[in-house]
Amino acid sequence: MIQMIHLKSRIRFTVFLIGLISLADNLKSQPLNNYCYPDFIQLDTNVYKKYPFINLEKNNFQFFSTKSENWETFYKRLNEMIELKRGKLRFYHIGGSHIQADIYSHDFRTFLQSNWTNLPGERGMVFPFDLSKTNNPSNYDFSSPNEWSGYRSVTSSVSGIAFGLTGAAMSCSDSLIGISFRHNRTTVKPPYSKLRIYHNKGEIPFDLHFGDAELLVESILYDTLLGYTEIHFTDLIENLDLQLSRRQTNPYKLIIYGFQFMNNLPGISYSSIGINGAGLYTYLANPHFEEQLKAYPPDFFAFSVGINDGNVPYESFDPNVYKSNLEKMMNIVLRCNPQCAILLTVPNDAHYKKRHLNKNIAREREVIIALAEKYRVPVWDFYGIMGELGSSKTWLSNGLMQGDMVHFTSEGYHIKGALLIDAFMKYLEQMTFNTHE
Repeated sequence: MIQMIHLKSRIRFTVFLIGLISLADNLKSQPLNNYCYPDFIQLDTNVYKKYPFINLEKNNFQFFSTKSENWETFYKRLNEMIELKRGKLRFYHIGGSHIQADIYSHDFRTFLQSNWTNLPGERGMVFPFDLSKTNNPSNYDFSSPNEWSGYRSVTSSVSGIAFGLTGAAMSCSDSLIGISFRHNRTTVKPPYSKLRIYHNKGEIPFDLHFGDAELLVESILYDTLLGYTEIHFTDLIENLDLQLSRRQTNPYKLIIYGFQFMNNLPGISYSSIGINGAGLYTYLANPHFEEQLKAYPPDFFAFSVGINDGNVPYESFDPNVYKSNLEKMMNIVLRCNPQCAILLTVPNDAHYKKRHLNKNIAREREVIIALAEKYRVPVWDFYGIMGELGSSKTWLSNGLMQGDMVHFTSEGYHIKGALLIDAFMKYLEQMTFNTHE
């Protein structure tokens, strides 16, 4: 695996900011859509030398408007959090299987939670995919002695299942249920002092116990309208050992939609929301998506949805439907937080059924750019970074893409993560220039 970032030479933001301010003192503020990006800031130059086909000139958050109030506000809040070591920003990153795997998104999370001292952040929303018998991110594990039935919102609707933010659910009818959570193969392990469990609406007939952490339970809040139980602890905890014992003898099916790990520490909360096969239409159909997002509203929201929307024959793809769906999702986010910084990302080049060039991605890019201009938000054009139409063959021949020419290898995902980090740092540089004339 290529080392994404030289950790020993990582640029601390304070040093980075001082250097940029001194340079920016001699520059005038410029429109966001007229910025000249450097080739790279954080990217390991060996990556570029080994893979010269990667178009670094396009690796940035490209604005199509002169100003972006939400992204300017976001920068100020981030800068204040870093300088004062207080406050929290909530990041959400939504997509399909690329995000469910949580490889490149976890690289970004790792960077955000380790690049600045004393800003550990929090893990955010997670789902026990392993318990529901589908692929689980490698950076955490759930275990349970019970047998669970798993459901995903990409499949047919299931009676009694009302999907929310994660687009996934699992159920168990046992009277005694055990669930454990552990961080796994990750350098960032934010502890939690508050746990929110999303489940059936109404009152659930279970007593909750927490093993060795039982004495640390300070209070338990039951929100029967939104369908979650929130447990507050007196101290920070890293792992979870939860036991639920049913108070009644009548049959009851417990349905869990996700766990949200929170704390009062400063930093970034990063929730990656991904379901294999999901498109924009999937999340729009989740009845409790908006209310759960509003319960912990986003400050940053990245859309990486579109590879499945466009995975159809050319004549079957309707750009207007894709545009309508994406705009509806953007408005859901803005209703939850009108000041949220939305990032639109263009899907990767791919092949339809392994044989046909997928020309729908370029059409999606046109839609994304039009909405970016309308809503004054930036675009991360990964399609352009890859090399546009047919470039997935080049990535495949260099060991960065799987044979389906839709998904990446582990190496490819890590390079994608490095590129996302690099683009984010370029955004910080751009905003530093613009706020220090």
